[in-house]
Amino acid sequence: MAKTKKVTPLMKQYNAIKVKYPDAMLLFRVGDFYETFGEDAVKAAGVLGIVLTKRGAGSESETALAGFPHHSLNTYLPKLVKAGMRVAICDQLEDPKMTKTIVKRGVTELVTPGVALNDEVLQSKTNNFLAAIHFGKRKLGISFLDISTGEFLVAEGNEEYIDKLLQNFGPSEVLVQKQFKNKFKEAFGERYYTFYLDDWIFQDDYANEQLTEHFKIKSLKGFGIDDLQHGIVSAGAILYYLSETQHKKLEHISTIHRVEEDHYVWMDRFTVRNLELYYSNQPEAVTLLDVIDRTISPMGGRLLKRWLALPLKNLKQIQQRHEIVKYLIDNDDFYNGITYQIKQISDIERLISKVATGKINPREVVLLKDSLKAILPIKINAEKSDNKSLQQLGKQLHNCADLIEKIAITINENAPVNINKGNTIANNVSKELDDLRGISTNAKDYLDAMLARESERTKIPSLKISFNNVFGYYIEVRNSHKDKVPEEWVRKQTLVNAERYITEELKEYETKILGAEEKIAVLEQQIFADLLQFMTVHILQVQENAQRVAKLDCLCSFTQTAKDNNYVRPQLDESTDLEIKNGRHPVIEKQLPIGEEYIANDVVLNRGQQQIIMITGPNMSGKSAILRQTALIVLLAQMGSYVPAQQARIGVVDKIFTRVGASDNISMGESTFMVEMNETANILNNISERSLVLLDEIGRGTSTYDGISIAWAIAEYLHEHPSKAKTLFATHYHELNDMTETFDRVKNFNVSIKELKDNVIFLRKLVPGGSEHSFGIHVAKLAGMPASVIHRANKMLKKLEASHSSDEIKDKLKQATEEDVQLSFFQLDDPLLEDIKEEILGTNIDTLTPIEALMKLNEIKRMLIKK
Repeated sequence: MAKTKKVTPLMKQYNAIKVKYPDAMLLFRVGDFYETFGEDAVKAAGVLGIVLTKRGAGSESETALAGFPHHSLNTYLPKLVKAGMRVAICDQLEDPKMTKTIVKRGVTELVTPGVALNDEVLQSKTNNFLAAIHFGKRKLGISFLDISTGEFLVAEGNEEYIDKLLQNFGPSEVLVQKQFKNKFKEAFGERYYTFYLDDWIFQDDYANEQLTEHFKIKSLKGFGIDDLQHGIVSAGAILYYLSETQHKKLEHISTIHRVEEDHYVWMDRFTVRNLELYYSNQPEAVTLLDVIDRTISPMGGRLLKRWLALPLKNLKQIQQRHEIVKYLIDNDDFYNGITYQIKQISDIERLISKVATGKINPREVVLLKDSLKAILPIKINAEKSDNKSLQQLGKQLHNCADLIEKIAITINENAPVNINKGNTIANNVSKELDDLRGISTNAKDYLDAMLARESERTKIPSLKISFNNVFGYYIEVRNSHKDKVPEEWVRKQTLVNAERYITEELKEYETKILGAEEKIAVLEQQIFADLLQFMTVHILQVQENAQRVAKLDCLCSFTQTAKDNNYVRPQLDESTDLEIKNGRHPVIEKQLPIGEEYIANDVVLNRGQQQIIMITGPNMSGKSAILRQTALIVLLAQMGSYVPAQQARIGVVDKIFTRVGASDNISMGESTFMVEMNETANILNNISERSLVLLDEIGRGTSTYDGISIAWAIAEYLHEHPSKAKTLFATHYHELNDMTETFDRVKNFNVSIKELKDNVIFLRKLVPGGSEHSFGIHVAKLAGMPASVIHRANKMLKKLEASHSSDEIKDKLKQATEEDVQLSFFQLDDPLLEDIKEEILGTNIDTLTPIEALMKLNEIKRMLIKK
């Protein structure tokens, strides 16, 4: 019979706690160390680079062991969390000196990628969101919480909208209901760190109860989210998760906001990716955020990213931001004063969150106080300004006078990071503390005074006061004077040449001195805790100040960007027109070699005369740049920024769609062409009269004839659609130039080039008229293709051009258009054609399989044959 493995009491305790947190690494406090055991130890040693040893080596209870000093927690914890681990911190819950049995231990905090308050884990200008998703029957609910700032957001919508929000907010961790594990992966891939919760947590009643209890309210109507039931369920799951991870001090999560889909410009995830707004697939690529982020404060940096993800549609709000930027540009002294003050402000949003969670240290409290003081001149100057919006913002800033004063009189200016270092609390806060400090710091003076007094009284000239560990403080008298010793002195030790005595006064003072340091530490901690309790009352005020400073910081960033890069104020209105004069690409122009100017271009789009601009020209000529810069100029304008152009008039855009470049999704089993068609179908199914559509090289993922036919059909669809969406259509199919003969709102432009004998110079200027050549072989030559390949390509091109006349293709397209113009999906009179129209419009193209599509076409064909 096998022997039962012996388990020590410590390991029994460890195992019992580890069972409760099977999916987390357990940092187990043992004395002055945090230890890991077994598999955890192997992982910790690998990630942290610490020594892996064995506990009970050679015995039956042998187990792997790796640990580090407890004071190094802030060094090692971030490394574990950044490696994607969940870490349970298990502390000693009682003083080991006060127990004769094994010390009581328990998990005091569970740190996960989405629930982290450690400065080394967090990035100053980026939110650290924890998200939760609830799958409803028709809609999905989603919520985002940054525990480090207290921001709590909720929304709901279809799968596509939730996907967009996930991309915009980039959560560090996503909570998902266990039963929807596969559904989540199918819908959103494996891009996110996920944690799966039990199904019972995602219940309407439970979620409502969680939220109303947390906010101490009876109804969620006050937050304006009561109609978002799926969103509420997801928010309830987040609060449950915080409780489970031992995060119970949450007074800084004081409100919850809905993300209003209708308030912001719609950009699907393809558009956000294609425009490279805040991250790029290329590691060294510069994003739009890199160019425009001139924010000074961490709060401003985080808000700017939100503004970029969610540009405004409300004309009044946009114009209000433009007005403030104009004022800041026109008033240098005001701008310089504001930016100087913002530089003095720390990350007060995260500091006040640390107050709520009890994680703030004394030095950070001083930083918070100094930051609040730095806000006062901003408030005064804003209120005095000539701009109504700035005046309003100034009035909304809280002066926080009580809080500033309380911190100033309580905490020393040079307070240490660690309260246990002492000298945190200022003088005159507590008489008892002052007395104890007097005892501690003045001990030598007191003893010297006592010695002088006793020497005078006893007439013993050579008295000496000393200390030892056996009986504490004592008075030493040489033998020649021992007959003068008073009766009340008690002899404690006889030496060869002297006697040692203690007195009642000396013992009393000894007790005071030895107890003073300990009492000082306890008193300082108590006073600091009382201060934090006082500060929690001001959490909301500080949070509101942080949000207003962040807003001002973003507007100052727009100002600096406009000054440095020669941006102009765009004119926005309620029309559907778009007129950009000498527009530039904000990112590309910053990357040009010194001395080289960006070639600016005009773009005019409207729903009356010039709805679709067909841009032809060779690859590398700058077609894609023109498309992207148009979208970025609109986006910057509706964020409230100035724009890189000589002049811009923009009718407010509600949706920006892009299909730019190949974006293979082969890893998900889809070809480049299939991805292209999916993305394009999404655009065609969602356009509106205020949409801006940017299509680049549509149809190039298939054969030339198929590609030309598809590109033509898409352009025709956009032209004939009732919304008449403004469209830039870049293509190397110069056959599409002939569309202008049939469709009056399609206009041809080309990116001009200069042909030399054996070369091509790209002028990058958009000019009226179509291009007749693609110059693909010239581009290949520029790329350094071997001369033999170029020579062979030219020969093949001549043969193909002879056998497949471009004019022939154009004639066929024109003929097809003239024959089919009466079959327009939007103007049908024939009853049979009406039936066909209903059949087609009633078909969900996004979910149609290839077989179903063929069957549907066959059915329509039979209807026509019957006629």
